[in-house]
Amino acid sequence: MTSVTGVAKVQVVDELVEPGDLEAGDVIALPDDDGQFRILTVRLGQGGFILRLSPADGVAPGPDREVTLTVAARLRRYGHIHTF
Repeated sequence: MTSVTGVAKVQVVDELVEPGDLEAGDVIALPDDDGQFRILTVRLGQGGFILRLSPADGVAPGPDREVTLTVAARLRRYGHIHTF
């Protein structure tokens, strides 16, 4: 069995952002949810920006989740995780 361990650098911020300013690796809070989520992918789709998210708590990987946000949405960004 081979084990691979990656090094991660976490940039901590606390700011309001628009969906167009997000990128993979950002940790955000959704407007209607108390949890924090890590963005896996961002793409432009019909109706707005489509984000694929996973829980950012690091306890256990949860199921990926997709949400669509319009350009009018404002989100709180808590940080960015760079994985090497």
